[in-house]
Amino acid sequence: MKPQTAPAVRVALREAFGVLRSAGVPSHTLAAEILLTHTVGRDRTWVYAHPEEQISTEDADRYFALIARRANGEPTQQLTGKQEFWGLEIEVTPEVLIPRPETEHVIEVALDRLAARELRAGRKQTLTGDGLEIADIGTGSGCIAIAMAKELPVATINATDISSAALAIAQHNAIRHNVADRVRFLKSNLLDEVTAQCDVIVSNPPYVGRRETETLAREVRDHEPEIALYGGEEGYELYAGLISQAAAHLKPNGILVLELGHSSLPAVRSLLGSSTWKNVGITNDLAGIPRVLAAERL
Repeated sequence: MKPQTAPAVRVALREAFGVLRSAGVPSHTLAAEILLTHTVGRDRTWVYAHPEEQISTEDADRYFALIARRANGEPTQQLTGKQEFWGLEIEVTPEVLIPRPETEHVIEVALDRLAARELRAGRKQTLTGDGLEIADIGTGSGCIAIAMAKELPVATINATDISSAALAIAQHNAIRHNVADRVRFLKSNLLDEVTAQCDVIVSNPPYVGRRETETLAREVRDHEPEIALYGGEEGYELYAGLISQAAAHLKPNGILVLELGHSSLPAVRSLLGSSTWKNVGITNDLAGIPRVLAAERL
């Protein structure tokens, strides 16, 4: 698929729509639009305000090369190298999990729990993170750690990952968003290398079961890193070690916030014994799926 002449915007889009639709790409219209704006360096408003504008032959070649790759299953975010999360542009590569909108619930719950703790203590509700030690376990692209650093501008954050490649992307994202001085990235299996006692521990751990592999979208199964996807045969195997380590690393009344897989709540909830944890709560995502589990250390 290579245009002989420089096509107009509407012609390029129409052809791209057809290619992606035939390939069964979900949200094919949006994907074609995003890849076009990425290629020509314009926004969607410009694209639809200038339907007769010609794209250069070079841009058209690049655009249809991206469309072919998207039709073969590569995620749009990996083709553009970015994904919006918490209002921030996060760099993504095949080495990190693409940030999902539902993961924003982790940040919402953590901030709500901190605000409630301040209220119970009779302190002002102007959270800056002063004196707070936060750990983000399995940071991937760094999206949660960076968002927390933005919301709590004087908190100290340790962000861990077992993947050196992921940590390099996370570090780059922290630099781009001017929080690298407050986010310390550690190569670590869970909390093994974290020495601080924490006020908050957040995590979006690998939680897909190996037995679910064939049910995954090809964009996920074939193009996102296995180390960030799979949490064992069932998917919830990592939670036991994570919760046990969190109990040892949290200060009294410290807050634990975990993202859950779509069916992992029963197994994970049973790990939060009443002799160690209190105020256990569940937050559903917009699809009504139990997505976030939070608790506080006794």
